[in-house]
Amino acid sequence: MCGFCGFNDKRSKKDKEKIIKSMADRIIHRGPDSDGYYVDNDVALGFRRLSIIDLKGGSQPIYNEDNTIAITFNGEIYNYQSLREDLIKCGHKFRTNTDTEVIVHGYEEWDTEVFNKLRGMYGIIIYDINKKKIIGARDIFGIKPFYYYKNDGLFMFASEIKSFLSHPDFKKELNEKVLSLYLSYGTNHMEETFFKYTYKLRPGHYFVYENDKLEVKEYFKLKYEKEDKPFDEYENVLKETIESSIKYHQISDVEVGSYLSGGVDSSYVVAEARPNKTFTVGFDGKGFSEIEYAKDLSDYFKIKHYSKVISADEFFDILPTVEYHLDEPSANVSAVPLYFLSKLARKEVKVVLSGEGADEMFGGYNEYNLEGLEKFYDKVPLFLRRGIGNIAKRFPYFKGKHTILKYSKPLEERYYNKTEMFLSKDAQAILKSKYRTDLSPFDLCTPYYDEVKGKDDVQRKMYIDLNFWLPNDILLKADKMSMANSVELRVPFLDKEVWKLSQKIPTKYMVRDGQTKYIFRKIADEKIPEEWAKRKKKGFPVPFGKWIREEKYYNKVKDLFNSDFSKEFFDNEAINKLLDEHYHGAVYGKQIYTIYAFLTWYQRFFITEK
Repeated sequence: MCGFCGFNDKRSKKDKEKIIKSMADRIIHRGPDSDGYYVDNDVALGFRRLSIIDLKGGSQPIYNEDNTIAITFNGEIYNYQSLREDLIKCGHKFRTNTDTEVIVHGYEEWDTEVFNKLRGMYGIIIYDINKKKIIGARDIFGIKPFYYYKNDGLFMFASEIKSFLSHPDFKKELNEKVLSLYLSYGTNHMEETFFKYTYKLRPGHYFVYENDKLEVKEYFKLKYEKEDKPFDEYENVLKETIESSIKYHQISDVEVGSYLSGGVDSSYVVAEARPNKTFTVGFDGKGFSEIEYAKDLSDYFKIKHYSKVISADEFFDILPTVEYHLDEPSANVSAVPLYFLSKLARKEVKVVLSGEGADEMFGGYNEYNLEGLEKFYDKVPLFLRRGIGNIAKRFPYFKGKHTILKYSKPLEERYYNKTEMFLSKDAQAILKSKYRTDLSPFDLCTPYYDEVKGKDDVQRKMYIDLNFWLPNDILLKADKMSMANSVELRVPFLDKEVWKLSQKIPTKYMVRDGQTKYIFRKIADEKIPEEWAKRKKKGFPVPFGKWIREEKYYNKVKDLFNSDFSKEFFDNEAINKLLDEHYHGAVYGKQIYTIYAFLTWYQRFFITEK
């Protein structure tokens, strides 16, 4: 696990050498073990290394045999050994035992088709020196981050946006159109970022930059291709495939630990991998910690367990640092405990396994399994639901009204994110006019819903989450919080071979008998105690809403809400009303945190950061 950065501009080679070093230093947390550079009259490449494989020979950039192609690479390629054998048969000569060198020779042999052959997580930069061509690629799930900037003859790329701050020609300007959608989603799902002229390279895509022209292409698309086979057949093959993936994800020249919650996903990983060390964090208060569950499972498998209880003061004190490392504001409050979890793990190991991705691969979220009124009402024909919804609008609040109104719309108009922070109209209402937009959250989802027309509702929800929630929230915070503490986080459920099977498994095997992730839980039954295998999805609960009913933390939030720069974005009276009503008993915790997280991020990047 490492970090890369680079640029193409018209500055002198001497200037480039100074700038690229400064850009790489911005992301030293991603690779504190060593650095490396390539600079010519056109291009500068920078690299920070966290040594995991081939500890002595893996410094980057790495080159092909005649030094005409250079590569910097962040991530791990788990099938590099078999690819290396193929390339040796083709006549390629290797200088190292790294997975990085496999990619550079793979590019020589297969051009950009090499990306389709990779099994792993990656952000890749290849510089074809003779052709003066830059190629960048991101893995198929978006496990590793990749950003680029293009404006006024300057083209930059990096693992983290903050690298760009060190280039003197980077224009640090807020992208005004993103804020409104952020308030609905709680994160940024747009290809554009919160910084103008700065973009995400989407998962499964690569770019070619040549002669000042940028072309972005898709090389892999996640598609469902369901095949109706017997349950037992899928169960057996899935078990073997996941076990194989976990073994691949343990390939390392340093010790590998594991994060562990009280849920089935991480518990299964620990049961299969049997690391020497597991790590958990939590908060004081009933329902806000799974440390006890994690310790019990670790004891069951005779694994040494490390844990930490996070205080409210620690949470609020570290939030500016967390938002800085995220690069863009995130209202996923679980990023903070993940930061502390990574900090805890770094004292013992460099690499950890984690359970991210199982819910998106096997139908694990509670939203996929409708219960009670929702389950009944969803079966009512849509035209009847619309009519009932129109009538219900006219009445004051009554129990079930929210469900009736929600289900008066088709799925593609009511499911755009796992967590809805603000309704679109409410987001517009608290924003100053300059930051309002005609775009709705559904506008981003429509092309993706079009790609799964005719599929059942569970598949359609899963597809939205695979393309939005997973890369832009779950995996983003997993990478940024682990790398902020120089820890490589690996996700064995998000493996190309696991996906090839997951895409075929019928929905009836994923959500069944009132259980989510049914087929996966059946496999887990054989590895972990029943209590863990059947435990419902809980997430990473944080008592933020409870804390801000205490005067100390209420005032901390209020101070930021009343800052001069806050009034640039928000209707001051409206956001203070939200805060005050919550303080006196209403429930607006997630909305308040969404605003607070943005303001904390903005203060860090635009007020504090120079």
